[in-house]
Amino acid sequence: MSFGLTNAPAYFMNLMNKVFMEFLDKFVVVFIDDILVYSKNEEEHKEHLRLVLEKLREHQLYAKFSKCEFWLKEVGFLGHVISGEGIAVDPAKVDTVTSWESPTSVGEIRSFLGLAGYYRRFIENFSKIAKPMTELLKKDTKFNWTEECESSFQELKKRLVTSPVLILPDQRKDYEVYC
Repeated sequence: MSFGLTNAPAYFMNLMNKVFMEFLDKFVVVFIDDILVYSKNEEEHKEHLRLVLEKLREHQLYAKFSKCEFWLKEVGFLGHVISGEGIAVDPAKVDTVTSWESPTSVGEIRSFLGLAGYYRRFIENFSKIAKPMTELLKKDTKFNWTEECESSFQELKKRLVTSPVLILPDQRKDYEVYC
């Protein structure tokens, strides 16, 4: 759901996080003026929607109906697709990456690394893989696209389009977090 309010984004995001504090990471995600409600099944979703709409009413906040979408099986959100299977990179982004030509200038390297950097949390050893390209970004370094740079570029492309699907942990089960 989106709202037609014109508050400063940081203030509004803080407000929305306070409003939905008890629901965050249980069945609600908030990003500025977007509220994402997720559930395991339709019955649970019906209850979650009721709770979210009641919370909005309680705080005198109103959803702009034309910007709302209900009962979706998957949704694109911030460059990802969120579904019952978990969180995955948006397929449109995959197409962009797979068709990306090898950089021929420092500006093109920056552009590619900007996109790739957004997804760095999905890529183990991102910095090590990208190093040959980031070396070319240093001041007073002549642009010289080597085999090592090409290998780095192709490896990042491969990893960007084959990233693992993420899921939220099941709070009822044990799990380990690796950093």
